[in-house]
Formats: sequence, structure tokens, C-alpha cells
Amino acid sequence: MPQTAPFGQYNAVFASIGALVTFYYTVRLLRSVIRGLKTFVLAKPLGLSTDVKRYGDWAVVTGATDGIGKAYAQELAQKGLNIVLISRTPEKLGNVAAEIETQYKVQTKTVPVDFTGGADIYNAIARELEGLKIGVLVNNVGMSYSFPQYFLEVENIEKLIPNMINCNCLAVTMMTYLVLPGMIERKKGIIINVSSASGMNPSPLLTVYSSTKAYMDFFSRGLEIEYGSKGIIFQSVLPFFVSTKLSKIRRASLTVPTPSSYVSSALGALGSETRTNGCLMHSIQGWVADAAPEWLVNAVQVHMHKDLRRRNLKKLEQKKAK
Repeated sequence: MPQTAPFGQYNAVFASIGALVTFYYTVRLLRSVIRGLKTFVLAKPLGLSTDVKRYGDWAVVTGATDGIGKAYAQELAQKGLNIVLISRTPEKLGNVAAEIETQYKVQTKTVPVDFTGGADIYNAIARELEGLKIGVLVNNVGMSYSFPQYFLEVENIEKLIPNMINCNCLAVTMMTYLVLPGMIERKKGIIINVSSASGMNPSPLLTVYSSTKAYMDFFSRGLEIEYGSKGIIFQSVLPFFVSTKLSKIRRASLTVPTPSSYVSSALGALGSETRTNGCLMHSIQGWVADAAPEWLVNAVQVHMHKDLRRRNLKKLEQKKAK
């Protein structure tokens, strides 16, 4: 008897659908590769990056004494901007300010502030910023869990929740509120909001942190639509792992850049991408996360975070046993 095809007359239809899906994802991949090469490889040599010095005399950086924040302060100082450093510890602020002034020959101003403090802190910050021609604002300050945990298991959650919302959401909102009017008046300005790849999708066992970073991303994207036509550049930066104290990764690697190399790359994308993962390797990771089914992304994250949770709980038990 002649063999009958499994789907008979529909085989050609399914084959066409398969070809279209393959073509769609191939085109998406090629577009992403071309855009990545243009942004992270060719932008600097071709002079496509935004000249931050044209936007004002000062840059304001929150969370400026460590990691990505310190790297932004150094990179912007290298480009000739004076730097307002805002962070919690006066001693660290003084050390970073002295380092920047010595190395880059620019002015600095330090503002010691604890961003978990709520709305009461912003009048004092406003007074410190008064009269400055601020061309760049980097909203970098943020806090996370000490390690991945289920929502109801997080230690001191009654304190952590308001602190994290104040630090990760209120800070970016209020700092933008303080700086944006002057930029609108001068018809130019740059606001960089350092979110996280955790804000691209729900991040189980880091749920509050992930949610606050999604807020930063949406806030940035919404303001870009509102004020992009008025000469203001907004950039939402969504890094994966960078070797910082927050990530608790000490050694850099191919997929885990140093803060300085990451920030240099992210600033190179300024003006080209309003929403970026910041560097080529992170953009590839972002493309994979975006293209993969949501259930798979969730499963990978849950597995990774459960493993981190298990290891950290074991360390805590060992400390208690001593």
C-alpha cells in the first residue's frame, strides 16, 4: 500500500509556516547582530557616540562610590565633566572625589545621602544642586536582597521592602524631578537610568528587586516618549552580571565585564540605543532571553536562584554552628 504522509494535504502548509518562522527569527538575529556591531564595535571609531560635554558642565551620579556608579563618575570625568557624587558614606565620597580630581583635573562636589530615607532627603539634595549646569544625570543607586529568597522568607522584610522601594524607585523618580526642569529650560540633557536585566522578565526569588528594576526601565522609556523631542536623551541600561559588590562576583570574564569596561561600552551606545543591555555580550544574552519561551526563562532563573539560596542558607547554618 502507498505510504500516506502524516498530515496529508496540510504538509505543505506546515512546511511554509516553519519556513516563515525560521526566516523571522533569522532576520531578527541578523538585525540584532548588525545593531550590536554598529553600537558596540563601530560607534566609537566612527564618532557615532554622543558627546556628553555638549550637554552641560556637570554630571550627577548616585551610588557613586562603588561599582558601576563609580565607573560612570570616572568615565564622565575623563570626558571633561565636573562630577557631583551622591552616596551614603562621607569617607568613601571624599576618597573617590580626591581620586577623580587628581586623575582627571575636574571639579567635584560630594553629597552624603542615604537613599532609603524616603522623601525627606530631597530638599537637601536640591539645595546642593542649585545653580549647577547639569548635563548628565546617572540614576545608579540601588539595593538588592543579600541572596535569592522566597518573598515571605526574606529577613527583616518589613524594613527591606520600603527601603528597596525608596532606593530603587523613589530615588530615580525624585532625582529626575530635581534635574529635568533645568535640562528642559536649556533644551538639552542626558538622563541614564541603570536598571537591570532582572527587570526584563520576572525574576523569581528576587521578586521585589526585579519589580523595582522593571519600574526604572518603564519610567525611563515613558519619559523618553514624553521629553525625547525636547532635546533630552534618556537611556535605560539593563546589565546582566558585572563584577561588582552588588553581584558578589569578583572576577571578570567574557560574560561578566568589569564596571569600567561595561560603562565605557554603555556610554558608547548613548544616542544610538535608548534601551540597552550595555555591552555586546550582554546584548547577546538579552536577545536570547527575549527570544526564548517565557516558561524556559523562568525555569532557568528558578533553578539558578534556588541553587544560590541553598548555598547561602548552608553558609548561614555553618556560621550559627560555630
